[in-house]
Amino acid sequence: MGFGRLRQVALGLCPFEAFTKLRLAGRTMVETLRARGVRALAIQSDQADMATARPLVEKVVAYFGKLDILVNNAAIAVQGKTVDDRDLDTVNLDRQWQINVMGAVATTRAAAPVLSDGGRIIFIGSALGTHVPFTGAADYAGTKAAIVGYAKGVARDLGGRNITVNVIQPGVMPTDMAAEVLGDGVPNALMNLHAIRRIATLGEVSALICHLAGPNGGYITGGVIDVAGGLAI
Repeated sequence: MGFGRLRQVALGLCPFEAFTKLRLAGRTMVETLRARGVRALAIQSDQADMATARPLVEKVVAYFGKLDILVNNAAIAVQGKTVDDRDLDTVNLDRQWQINVMGAVATTRAAAPVLSDGGRIIFIGSALGTHVPFTGAADYAGTKAAIVGYAKGVARDLGGRNITVNVIQPGVMPTDMAAEVLGDGVPNALMNLHAIRRIATLGEVSALICHLAGPNGGYITGGVIDVAGGLAI
């Protein structure tokens, strides 16, 4: 699920109508939000297939009547081997670029023409997009760095419509994706790189999503904001 769990938390805390592309977890989130009186929708969509982006956005607009906020957070992490490793898994590395970058690009392209003026686009990046403190993460870091550049360009393109575009860069969080990469816990060597020696909580990251998506986030755009405990300093 990775950062998908983060969006569940964020949408549960913010007073917004919500849609998600998650499958089973998405259905659970929708049931929870509907029980709270929030209009919610779950749509199954393949982030790796760029052709699914436009039908996804069309379904959202048909259901809600408009689209105000887009949170691009679907991603995978393929890490662990250096680029000179003869056993490098190039198939899944290429798929990572397709999902993490081109999938987000396709969704943004589809959403931008119909996004409400004054709307919000938030990309969930990674602290690795601007700082790589260990080996074996070149391609993953590259995908997140690409998102930073793309988001800045989109912010410039849509600024005339008062649409804000920002990137949130979490460090390590307690998610399924982090567990797949790191195993049972964060190595001491990585933890020691943090100025604040702990990992982020989902609540800390989701609170920033809510702020950027809310009424007080209207003059913050083109930003790249770390929630990583000083990992990059």
